[in-house]
Amino acid sequence: MELALRAARLGLGTTAPNPSVGAVIADEKSGEVISVGTTAPGGRPHAEPLATALAGARARGKTMYVTLEPCSHVGRTPPCVDAVLTAGISRVVVAQEDPDPRVAGRGLARLRQAGVAVSRGLLHEEARWLTRGHIVRVTERRPFIQLKLAVGSDGAVPRGGAGKPVFVTGDVARAHGHMLRARTDAILIGGGTLRDDDPDLRCRLPGLAGRSPIRVVLAGGQLPAPSIRMAATAARAPLWIMAAAPTLAAGQDRAEALRRAGCRVLQVGDVGGRPWLPSVCEALVGEGITRLLVEGGPALWRSFAEAGLADEVRLFRAGAAGEPLGRGHLTIPPFLGRLLPGLTLQPVDRRRLGPDDMMTFRHDRPLP
Repeated sequence: MELALRAARLGLGTTAPNPSVGAVIADEKSGEVISVGTTAPGGRPHAEPLATALAGARARGKTMYVTLEPCSHVGRTPPCVDAVLTAGISRVVVAQEDPDPRVAGRGLARLRQAGVAVSRGLLHEEARWLTRGHIVRVTERRPFIQLKLAVGSDGAVPRGGAGKPVFVTGDVARAHGHMLRARTDAILIGGGTLRDDDPDLRCRLPGLAGRSPIRVVLAGGQLPAPSIRMAATAARAPLWIMAAAPTLAAGQDRAEALRRAGCRVLQVGDVGGRPWLPSVCEALVGEGITRLLVEGGPALWRSFAEAGLADEVRLFRAGAAGEPLGRGHLTIPPFLGRLLPGLTLQPVDRRRLGPDDMMTFRHDRPLP
């Protein structure tokens, strides 16, 4: 199952609106791994039929480990349960059931009715976090939301200006930040970050440019000018501008110019003329987004935190690598409460990235 989870991680950021699933077929008598499948880019084929096709006749009588319950409904592809049964798999070990009401235990029931031995719950917690984008999409109508914060050693947030960002962390930490981009469906900033940094927001790791996420700008009182850097590459990496009705009404000429540049301009619900984050999240889900990386500045982080719209926080802290590691040092820095008011965070990981430090926190609330 650990191998299946690794396989699922490979597909993060490429399979939306479907979840990235990992499937492993193994011979439990010999301990041999026969095949490994990961949901294909675009979400099809699914992991299970890919794994059974790779295994061929050797799948008969063997065990499949899969990170999410195999689907049992007919969509754009046949049910994955059919591929499992046709392959002659005798046992299926599932990390978690699928909360999608079209599945929701029916896949496991069909397998049992056909005489397949079924076990569930192995590495359940890890699988739920890996698949959380799919879970909250179908249960809360929002994507998995990951906040990325980069601060100095004292917790201060650097601010760019004149369209030039200020990098507070080193090359290793910034490369890790680009890997986060490659594993997400969309990346979001606000108008303040756009004005200060005029960022590009694509993934710039060698060989992963094609995994750049959809870039999303939340426009406040004014639509961005079509001369922003991202508009120049909108044909290669999609750029969406999300704004409330009053902003769109006041900026019709800019909206049309942005559309001519290849950008999408979408209307979302508002509060006081500003985009309302629950409406933004629902609009993103409606467009197939399951994993959202928020890379804005303090004002945007605070807005998501106060709305309770955060699942995970990645904190990059400059010059903190000299501090001791270990579970005893998984503490929450005092300044984080100021940056993210209202979130109850649980520290889960800490690692060194060159001269810098990265900590991972999760919003401490019951998972669906």
